[in-house]
Amino acid sequence: MSAEAKPTSVSRSIKTMLVFPGDTNYHGTMFGGNLMKYIDEICVIAAMRHCGRRVVTASTDSLDFKSPVYMGEAVELEAFVSWTGRTSMEIYCIVRAENLERGERRTTVTCFNTFVAVDENGKPAEVPKVVPETEVEKKLYASAPERAERRRNRREEQFYIDE
Repeated sequence: MSAEAKPTSVSRSIKTMLVFPGDTNYHGTMFGGNLMKYIDEICVIAAMRHCGRRVVTASTDSLDFKSPVYMGEAVELEAFVSWTGRTSMEIYCIVRAENLERGERRTTVTCFNTFVAVDENGKPAEVPKVVPETEVEKKLYASAPERAERRRNRREEQFYIDE
């Protein structure tokens, strides 16, 4: 039997950092791969805060880069559990860039990642349900079953080429 349901605020995780030259490509913008790594890390923290267990990444929905993050800007990643299945958790992540000199902030990326909680043997483990608190969280929660169905369909449609 799974633990008592937890509010979204329990899992909310935020990471903010400066973008330095080593984080950027030859355009002077943050490497997309680095940002993807940071997204996965903040989502792991949110998932573990919710379930209190180790987790593994099951999927990342499309990452659409709406706006670049420039060298010298701050980048803020915010993640929280938006929905749960029996052993899986959907994590919503929003990435914002901020020009600290002008005080201008903008959304650069949003995405959903799915994580599965695992026990000490690496087997899937039940997770607590999540209780959305804000209107945005309630909208994300209500639309989550449709996204979960799309993920299931996508997994069934995938094929692998053996060499």
